[in-house]
Amino acid sequence: MYGDPALPPDFAFLPYANPDAPQGGRIVFAEIGGFDSLNPFILRGSAPWGVNLLTVQSLLGRSYDEPFTLYGVLAESVETDSDRDFVTFTLRDEARFSDGSPVTVADVLWSFETLGTQGHPRYRTAWDKIAAIEQVGPRSIRVTFTEPDRELPLILGLRPILQRSQFDVSAGGREFAESGLTPVIGSGPYEVAEVDPGRSITFRRVANWWGNDLPFFRGQNNLDEIRYEYYSDASVAFEAFKSGLISVWREPNAARWADSYDFPAVTDGRVRRVDIPHQRPSGMSGFVFNTRRPQFADWRVREALILAFDFERINTTVTGGAEPRIASYFGNSVLGMRPGPAEGRVRALLSPFADDLPPGALDGYALPVSDGRANRRNLRAATRLLDQAGWRPDAEGVLRNAAGDAFRFEILLMQGQTDYQTIASAYVESLQTLGIAARVTVIDPAQYVQRTNGYDFDMTYLLRLMSLSPGNEQTLYWGANGVSDPGTRNWAGVHDPAVEAMISTMLGSRTEADFTAAVRALDRVLMAGRYVIPFWYAPVSRLAVAQGLHYPATLPIYGDWTGFLPEVWWFQE
Repeated sequence: MYGDPALPPDFAFLPYANPDAPQGGRIVFAEIGGFDSLNPFILRGSAPWGVNLLTVQSLLGRSYDEPFTLYGVLAESVETDSDRDFVTFTLRDEARFSDGSPVTVADVLWSFETLGTQGHPRYRTAWDKIAAIEQVGPRSIRVTFTEPDRELPLILGLRPILQRSQFDVSAGGREFAESGLTPVIGSGPYEVAEVDPGRSITFRRVANWWGNDLPFFRGQNNLDEIRYEYYSDASVAFEAFKSGLISVWREPNAARWADSYDFPAVTDGRVRRVDIPHQRPSGMSGFVFNTRRPQFADWRVREALILAFDFERINTTVTGGAEPRIASYFGNSVLGMRPGPAEGRVRALLSPFADDLPPGALDGYALPVSDGRANRRNLRAATRLLDQAGWRPDAEGVLRNAAGDAFRFEILLMQGQTDYQTIASAYVESLQTLGIAARVTVIDPAQYVQRTNGYDFDMTYLLRLMSLSPGNEQTLYWGANGVSDPGTRNWAGVHDPAVEAMISTMLGSRTEADFTAAVRALDRVLMAGRYVIPFWYAPVSRLAVAQGLHYPATLPIYGDWTGFLPEVWWFQE
């Protein structure tokens, strides 16, 4: 995206892979919830995330030691110009699908168009920016764009490439847009081997996989078998891990990490604990307001409800107070907004929108801190803001607006989110002090996906992982189309011209300095918009690992997250 790739053209392997890793063995993960589809590329159904990760390949691949660099995978070469108004990909002659058929230009053209027109909404933003797409050689595809967006060649390079013939209805194939449990034929290193619908899925390594000898994959895909077991909630899954049914456990809770790992498998060495540092942004984790709901449309109401959330007390109860609070969407990184008033390039980007920006975007916004006395000071401030927004208590203490409607709402959660149920229950008690009636509703995963896809909730738990290379996905998260179009990730219903402008500036930036300023400006507008009640984040990842599983000593900048587990792990007694 900027500058030159870190690796030379003749690199032998990625810096965080072990080229001498032995191959064989298996790993078993625990997932919460279930699945009812093996097609992760459409809106309908809920598919295991391992399908896309393990069985499908893209034209380019990401090095997780570089935020903004991709290397050739299905594509042996990429051509573009300084304006990035076109890109040409040339396919490797040896690329094959798991059934042995070659990956062709026709497959790529079909995949781009079908994902863009019939696929999940996350694919449509890039498709809408394509002016033309055509075959320009025996193994080459040229895409021309409608507008400046320097990330588009990279975005298309990461699109999953699917086998066209399996979805050719005229030849007996299936409809692409139909959900189902028939595995997708991909060109990745694994294929679906066993499926127990909703309960487990097993992937096995493809024999003589075409990509084994590519330097990009050397030291990767070492495990013969990768299995995902599904459980009703985290506590049941943790018990399965303790009994040896699960290979790796990612512990999100610092308090449990400190006091719940004295079981026999740890004490006798069958399980080891590791803390893995990372440099990735904090992202956002917390309760999100659906601003499509009238009671949450006013920023003063949202600020009042943020004030009513006693973070210090809840953090102490749930994590032992060990985790820092999320202060911004890109916190813990150079991309995060800086405290205090906006300055320099960031201020210049925001100034044209000054009259409409939420309070704090320019002058500085910080989350409230409890006074330690039942959060009384913040509750008084919340009462004043609610009064200004037209919500006042009646004779019985019930908060009502001018029309007499009581302030009530639902916190929607998915089965298995036990920690968030605890948080929500404590929050409901605090809201009662203000005269607000909130209730917690817990539903199964399939219902939860359906309701969040349709924005049918008042408040729910939101997790948005952010990378060091944010781009077009930010439109999916915060773009105005997501206010009404189903299936986007704009759960909050953000509709702000300043947000759109910052994303556009970010996508058109030609220097890292301009890009960083645009992301920091976006961060300011989102935080000042008060769309989420932020929780905490972990500056390290905590993994409990079964005996025999290993990972390289060199860690990517993202730590143990994407591209690390299970890609570069191996098994050796």
